This record gives sequence, C-alpha cells and structure tokens, in this order.
Amino acid sequence: MTNNINYKSAGVDIDAGNEAVRRIKKAVESTFSPQVLTELGSFGALYDLKPLMQEYQHPVLVQSIDGVGTKMIVARMMKKFDTIGIDLVSATTNDIIVLGAKPLTLLDYIANDKLHPAIIEQIVTGMANACRELGIALVGGETAEMPHTYLPGEHDLVGVITGVVEKEKAILGKNIKPGDVVLAFPSSGLHTNGFSLARKLMFEVGGYTVDKHLAELKTTVGEAMLAPHINYTQPVLHLLQQNIEIKGMAHITGGGLLENIPRVLPKNCTVEIRKNSWPALPIFNVLQKIAHLPDEELYRTFNMGVGLVMIVAPTTVAPLRKALAAYPQFPVYEIGQVIAGEPKVRLL
Repeated sequence: MTNNINYKSAGVDIDAGNEAVRRIKKAVESTFSPQVLTELGSFGALYDLKPLMQEYQHPVLVQSIDGVGTKMIVARMMKKFDTIGIDLVSATTNDIIVLGAKPLTLLDYIANDKLHPAIIEQIVTGMANACRELGIALVGGETAEMPHTYLPGEHDLVGVITGVVEKEKAILGKNIKPGDVVLAFPSSGLHTNGFSLARKLMFEVGGYTVDKHLAELKTTVGEAMLAPHINYTQPVLHLLQQNIEIKGMAHITGGGLLENIPRVLPKNCTVEIRKNSWPALPIFNVLQKIAHLPDEELYRTFNMGVGLVMIVAPTTVAPLRKALAAYPQFPVYEIGQVIAGEPKVRLL
C-alpha cells in the first residue's frame, strides 16, 4: 500500500506545476528589461541596479505588498480570472506612486488548494500584460499548491512591488498646509477594497447572483464587481516629470477616503471633502440601497468613486490640468480643501 504514496497522492502535483510554468513563461519573460539577469524558474530574481545609480543622485527603493483580497472569490464565482492579475498590478503600483516612486519590479505569489494551469495562465497573463504596458518587470511566478490550507477551488494572489525615487523628491505630505486643494482621479468601481462587505450585501442581503443583470449597472452584478482596478502610474509620473508639485497623494484602498487621506496629512491639517463633487458610480448607489448604511460607514469601507487623491497648492491646479491634457482618459476633479485641524477627513 505504501508504494502508492507520493507527493501527488498527498495533494501536490509537480507535473501540474511544470505545466503552469510552461504556460506562463513567455508572458512573464516578455516583461523583462535588460536589468533582469535571471530567467523564470531561478531561485531568486537578479536585478541590475547600476543604471539606477547613474540616473539618480540618491536613489531610494520603495516597496509595498498587497493582494486582491476576496475579490478573488467573485472571480471564482464568475469563472473569470483574466483581469484579477491586472488588479494586483494596479493595487501595488498605486501604493508606491503616491510616494513619487517609479515602479521597477513586481514579485508575485499565487497559492491554491490545487494547481490548475489554465487558471494560473489567465491570472499571470493579465499581470504580465499590465506590467509590460507600464515597463515593470514581473519577476515572481511563484506558485504554491497547499491542500487543506485552502478550501477546494480557492486561490490567493499577492504581490510585492519595488520602485525607486530620488530621496529629496519623495512625496511624504510634509508641506501640506491649510488652503491647499484636494484633487481626485475617479475609480472604476470597487477596485480591490471592501469586497467582504460588498459580497455580503450583493449576494446575501440583496440575493443577487453574479449573472443577474441590473439596469442601474448596465451590466451583470459579477461584471460590475470585477471591473479592473484603474492604474494611475502613467498620469502621475507624467505630472512629476513635468515638475508639477504634488504635496501629498493617497491611494484610496480599504478604509476609503476617511482612513487613507489622513495617512499623508501633517498634524495640523484636516481635509474637507464635498461628497457630490465627482461623478457617482452606479455600483455604490446599488450597495447603499441594499444596505441603508450611513455615509460614514460607506466612506470608511469603499472608495465611493475616488481612486487616487492629490493635494496641491491652489496655484498648481491650472498647470496640473494643462499637463493632464496628455492623458484625457484620466479626468481630475476638485473635491475638497485643506483646513486647520487634526489629521482627519470631514465630509460635507
């Protein structure tokens, strides 16, 4: 009997892992720059820093780690995994561009109960396409098959982004002061935050299924929930390259406007946000109707249609708008102002 016991019988299929690598190898390596010195499958990724030492006077590495959270559950319900990798790229890169950093590499990790090469291929291809568009090297590709750690059909997707910024140009919010203006790039919907509450409202309280078409959404519930996370790297880096002074930025992730903006405020500043100063997105209207939640709870959980916030001096608004003419797909809205007070957000 013991002769039939092997790694595969314990739940880990090495052959499936090899097949997954074969499927993703071309997509992953298409993101490599000359600075990547290793191939997919190496024990670690080597990245040549010498060009950075020549380009920057005092280069500082900026790193962040994030995942797609329980949005992956909706992807599984939809049997649609081609955009979830895009979400990871956007979630991680947005976290470091708000510090003024240029993203360089993304180290990804996919864990599951049972490795399905076709699903891995969808996830990684989406990631690779997004990375290639932004000039980011996808240097991970690590997969872990862990039966009993994850429930049948479960996948977890995590990434570590690494970028670089000139030390003196790092954006930390220290110069924000009362009188400054709060600008916002809109989101495409939920992005990757608030999904535990959104799933409960849509599927348990609302009783909807992923294939339910809602006139208000102009699409199905599942498609609306899977709308890809917008990536703001290109317009933000363009503004910085044009020497537009951005005093502080906040990526609006879990915690919404109420929790994320204070992370960049000095101790003497409060931000006032005018709730109707940017376009309302239908999915948030649907969630509010289902839940009858107070605004405070909604704005602490969801991005409510705002993906990234920039705080600038009043005199910077006009040149910033002019510079953004190069990116007409990224409209910007003036949504509030900075006043004297403690570091918090007040909704008007």
